[in-house]
Amino acid sequence: MSSSPPIRVMLVDDHAMVRRGLATFLKVFDDLELVGEAGDGETAVSLCRQILPDVVLMDMLMPDVDGVTATRLIRQQFPSVQVIALTSFKEEALVQSALRAGAIGYLLKDVSAQELAQAIRAAHAGRGTLSPEVVQSMTHAAGQPSSPDYSLTEREQEVLVLLVAGLNNNEIATKLVVSPSTIKSHVSNILAKLDVTSRTEAAALAVRHGLVD
Repeated sequence: MSSSPPIRVMLVDDHAMVRRGLATFLKVFDDLELVGEAGDGETAVSLCRQILPDVVLMDMLMPDVDGVTATRLIRQQFPSVQVIALTSFKEEALVQSALRAGAIGYLLKDVSAQELAQAIRAAHAGRGTLSPEVVQSMTHAAGQPSSPDYSLTEREQEVLVLLVAGLNNNEIATKLVVSPSTIKSHVSNILAKLDVTSRTEAAALAVRHGLVD
């Protein structure tokens, strides 16, 4: 058994039945703990201030303060809190809005319990997760024969491929036999060239424009 404390999770969804189902699922995993629930974005931000969870599962479409706005406010005010968008919608515009707001992952609500648990663990470790259906939707939405030229160097392209595969800086450094600080510099350059603010957003853009196989 691991001695690490459980990952503290907060649920945000305007449907009580959805929250109840997610709460039941969380109880199955010893390393996950439900610490709070909110039915709208405004309450989510307020509750986040009180309990400071590790990971928030955020519905996107809610009345008044929606999930995108709530995600942006939480990430601005509590940078240590990771947000996973959990929704029924895979439209590219909504995905991009969520990622630009700071969500580290984007999953559909039909995700399996094991997949969601893995996404929560990944988010807690700073790694993003995109639902396969979302990736497929973004790929189809691109519909362009050629991708924009982002002027990535050959090494940056190698780093981007591994970043999209979900590797962290240390893992990429080991794979390419360089120092983690070198990879950190490459990642910063990649984010700047792609004009994105997070690794998850970079991965989504890379998939959408066919920058990686």
